[in-house]
Amino acid sequence: MKITIDHLDDLHMEAQNDEGGLIRMDGTTEIGGLEGGFSPMQLLLAGVGGCSAIDIIGILKKQKQDLQDLKVEVDGDRQSKGTYSEFTTIHINYIFTGDLDEKKVERAINLSLDKYCSVTKTLEKTSKITHSYEIKSN
Repeated sequence: MKITIDHLDDLHMEAQNDEGGLIRMDGTTEIGGLEGGFSPMQLLLAGVGGCSAIDIIGILKKQKQDLQDLKVEVDGDRQSKGTYSEFTTIHINYIFTGDLDEKKVERAINLSLDKYCSVTKTLEKTSKITHSYEIKSN
């Protein structure tokens, strides 16, 4: 896995993966950025939500569940550790739409967070990761 980061201007950068996918990164205006993209810490939270969502969608498909939509909200709290800060708590809220078996949804979430999602497994070393969910009918 390789990511290439190109400096655009000031603190504004663009990251590209081997497949050509692009993400813009930037710093806040407080530190001289343009706020023209995700901050690196925001990318970590996006990685948590995206990794877990990929797992859950795959699990629910295998269980032949009628998933119409999934929205994931990720909130993180940071604590200063001197020259840097790290996430101490991360909360993931899943909002499912479809005709879904609640027990299968719970199992898919737990499998993702406890077994499959490499991002949450990495961040749980410094962060308490919690979750909630809701299921909306069509």
